[in-house]
Amino acid sequence: MSGPSAITPDLSTAVLQALPQPVLVCGEGGSIVWVNYAAEAFFGASVSVLSRQRLADLVAFGSPILAVVDTVLLRRAPMTEYRVSIGSSRMGDDRIVDAFASPISDTDHRVAVILQERTMADKIDRQLVSRGAARSVTGLASMLAHEIKNPLSGIRGAAQLLEQSVTPEEVPLARLIREETDRIVDLIDRVEVFGDDRPVEREPINIHVVLDRVKLLARNGVARGIVFSEEYDPSLPPVWGNRDQLIQVFLNLVKNAAEALQDTSKPEIRLTTAFRPGIRISVAGILDRISLPLEIVIEDNGPGVPQDILPFLFDPFVTTKSAGSGLGLALVAKIVGDHGGVIDNDSRPGRTRFRVLLPVATLAAHRFINEVPPS
Repeated sequence: MSGPSAITPDLSTAVLQALPQPVLVCGEGGSIVWVNYAAEAFFGASVSVLSRQRLADLVAFGSPILAVVDTVLLRRAPMTEYRVSIGSSRMGDDRIVDAFASPISDTDHRVAVILQERTMADKIDRQLVSRGAARSVTGLASMLAHEIKNPLSGIRGAAQLLEQSVTPEEVPLARLIREETDRIVDLIDRVEVFGDDRPVEREPINIHVVLDRVKLLARNGVARGIVFSEEYDPSLPPVWGNRDQLIQVFLNLVKNAAEALQDTSKPEIRLTTAFRPGIRISVAGILDRISLPLEIVIEDNGPGVPQDILPFLFDPFVTTKSAGSGLGLALVAKIVGDHGGVIDNDSRPGRTRFRVLLPVATLAAHRFINEVPPS
C-alpha cells in the first residue's frame, strides 16, 4: 500500500520519535502535552517528568521561546525564531536554538515546537571567520617581515653597543631596548608561521601515540604536579596527519589547560578519545562529504574562560593571559583545519573542554587535505 493513506498514527509517532531534533507539543498555559526521545535527552528528563511540567519550568525566566509559543497561540499561525536563548538551571549552560512553532490546527489549542540547537553549526561558521582573520594575519606578517624586521636588527645592534659604552646606571635601559626588540622579532616570527603553506609529510597516525607523547612532555614541563586521567577508545582508526604538528596542537591545548589550573586546589586534565560518526562536512572541490568521526577532548577543571571572549578564542591576538600574544589557539585552529578537521570549545566554572574532530585516514580525507588549497 502506498500514498498518504499509508501514513498511520503509529507511523507518524515513529517518524517524530526518529527525528534527532527535540519536538514537543504545548497545550494551553504552556503545559507539556507530548515530547519525543530527542526532547527527553535535550531537557535531561523523562517523558513522565516532562508531562507534569510547563514550558516555563524548563527554560530560563524570560526566555524568548515562551513569547514564541504565546504568539503562535494568539495568531494561529506558524512562527520561526532564530538564535533563541533557552538555558535553564536544569540544563546547566545557556543554549542557543532555532525554534520553529506551529499550531496543530485552526481549532486545536496546542502548539508543536521543533528546536534546532545551533552549537556545532555556529562553531564551524566561527572557525571559517577565524581562518579568514588568519589569512589577514598572513598578509600582515609579510609586511611586518619586510618593513619592520630589518630596521629592528639595526636597533638591536645599536642597543648592544650602548650597553658597552653607557654608565652602569644606564645599562638596564639599554638592555631593555635590546630585550624588547627581541620580543617584537619573536612575535613577528610567530605570526609568519601563518603564511607557511609549504606541504608537510603526512601518514596514518595513531592519535594515542601523539597524546602519550604530549602527556610525557607536559608532565615534565608545564603540567608538572597536575593529575592526568585518560579515557581512550582503543579501537580508534588512524588519522591522516603530521605527527609533529598534531603534537604541537595537543601540547598547546594541554599547556593552556595547565596554565588555567594554577590556582585550582585539585588540578586535573582529562584526555578522552572516541569514535562518533554523524558529523560530516562538504568541501569545495571535493564530491565526497568528509566525515569527522575521530573525537579528541582536552578537559580541565579550572575556573573557565570568560563568556564574552569564548566565541573568539581562535581569532588571532585574542587571549585571556596578561602576557599572551593570542596566537597559540589561532595556530592550533589553522593546523586542525589543514588536517581537514574542526575544533570547538565550551567552558563554565569548573570545566573547560576543547574538542578536536578529525577525519579517518581514508582516500577522501587524503584527497581533501592534499588537494584543497589551505583556507
